[in-house]
Amino acid sequence: MIRAVVFDVGECLVDETREYGTWADWLGVPRHTFVAQLGAVIAEGRDYRETFQVFRPGFDLYEEREKRAAAGRAETFGEEDLYADVRPALARLRAAGLWLAIAGNQTVRSGVILRRLFTDDVDLIGTSDDWGASKPDPAFFERVAGVVPVEPDEILYVGDRLDNDVLPAAHAGMQTALIRRGPWGWIQQHDPTAGRATFRIDSLTELPELIAKANAAAN
Repeated sequence: MIRAVVFDVGECLVDETREYGTWADWLGVPRHTFVAQLGAVIAEGRDYRETFQVFRPGFDLYEEREKRAAAGRAETFGEEDLYADVRPALARLRAAGLWLAIAGNQTVRSGVILRRLFTDDVDLIGTSDDWGASKPDPAFFERVAGVVPVEPDEILYVGDRLDNDVLPAAHAGMQTALIRRGPWGWIQQHDPTAGRATFRIDSLTELPELIAKANAAAN
């Protein structure tokens, strides 16, 4: 049975096009060049943060985030950056009686925005900065399991990445949904390990029916 659904943030709920564009602007490189290099790094299985090193060796993401904030150009997102299927999916899942959460690798600043956007829609919002553990560290998923009021195998973790979402969540005993969107979703879709996902989806609005069918079969 699936009794709880936990969502990743970037490219699951939030379209990060604006975020990556503003980083390209901050680095002073064309946006399409930055995104192309990001895709190359992802395709090679490297940490996405290496993208920044290509354009500025020695780049410290934490320090640059603080510099951007001090310059009045902090990373941000809002309602306009949410994927169109987010609100309908959350409403249908809540109406079906599922416990809902958002948990991803996000800063304290992003956590404030998430709570402003989603406090009335989900039961819990947690970030890596809140918990002191980042995906794919098992400690992150242990924290998820600790705060969600059901057994790990009753949790469906939804994300766009195999390496950060599906595989570590499955290792923690959770069920998983891999959504095909964003750079990771498209680049990793043909990886053999994608078959380990419980569900593979193109829209969050597919989840209510898939979960209902799975739970009916379990009963």
